[in-house]
Amino acid sequence: MIPKEKIEQIVARHDVIEKELSSGNLESNKYAQKSKEYSELGRVVNLAREYLNFEKNKLDLDQILNDKKSDKEMILLAEKELKMLLEKQKDYENKLKIFLLPKDNDDQKNVIVEIRAGTGGLEATLFCSDLFRMYEKVCSKNKWKMEIINISKSEAGGFKEVIFSVNGNNIYSYLKYESGVHRVQRVPSTETQGRVHTSAATVAVLPEAEEVDIKIKDSDLRIDVFRSGGPGGQSVNTTDSAVRITHMPSGVVVSQQDEKSQHKNKAKALKILRARVYEVEKQKKDKERSSNRKNQIGSGDRSERIRTYNFPQGRVTDHRINLTLHKLDEFLSGEIHEEMNQELRLKDQDMKLKSLNQ
Repeated sequence: MIPKEKIEQIVARHDVIEKELSSGNLESNKYAQKSKEYSELGRVVNLAREYLNFEKNKLDLDQILNDKKSDKEMILLAEKELKMLLEKQKDYENKLKIFLLPKDNDDQKNVIVEIRAGTGGLEATLFCSDLFRMYEKVCSKNKWKMEIINISKSEAGGFKEVIFSVNGNNIYSYLKYESGVHRVQRVPSTETQGRVHTSAATVAVLPEAEEVDIKIKDSDLRIDVFRSGGPGGQSVNTTDSAVRITHMPSGVVVSQQDEKSQHKNKAKALKILRARVYEVEKQKKDKERSSNRKNQIGSGDRSERIRTYNFPQGRVTDHRINLTLHKLDEFLSGEIHEEMNQELRLKDQDMKLKSLNQ
């Protein structure tokens, strides 16, 4: 049962904004902001008004049922109406609960994704590149724009680290469930006795931060320039084009040397730095709001083991929802990635609804 006050707040807020919009006294940016909120409230305000009337209607029907003067036909009709009323009330309650769920303001943002090889040596770097190709296919399937920011290759042809941005609609709302430790179980090509090895890679999905999201003072930055170095220490540039930026208040450090231009490297490094600092601040706020956040799906905890890719058995298992798909090849090709993501979103929503009831 949703507290009556929460439902009344929806109706009251809708009426207040309606008056503000019709007053003609709002500035253009405020008008757009209020219009958006009014539109969102408009989707549920009629449900809220009807929901507030359910209790009165239920009392009226209970009165008929408890009245000894009511004839049999009247009682049967009241019982039927009461059953329909309770079913409708339950349906409206679920819709209103979903509306009342805390909104993640970052869901509409673009993202920066960082994949790093973990335990497992060269095999982990190969798995890192497999994950990158999987996300590349997911982006292509959804017509999202992917742009590589930085790649560090290993001797085996895999990636020690790859950082890329993804632009599109509501990207963070989809990809945030990918943050965490991804584990692979397979027989490496170098294994002569056919033994299965376990390796891992970490994925961090950061909402891309704009300047309006977080203010970074120039005085808080230390910028160092140095000569770019390629694999094995070879020089890839004869000028000091590589950039290292340190955000002194948080300790976040970003190095960038992919471009030949120092200006371009600095721009890329600042983009990553802003996202990382924003994530640090976001996690601080989330920790203050809820000590249970680490137990929630999509919490962004990079130390959490979230998924296992088992090649010998051809399966992928997500440990947060205990879902196993015996279609590993299709999953890695991005074909059925949406299937698992949908289950993660439903579970996340269910957990938030339960916490709303507590």
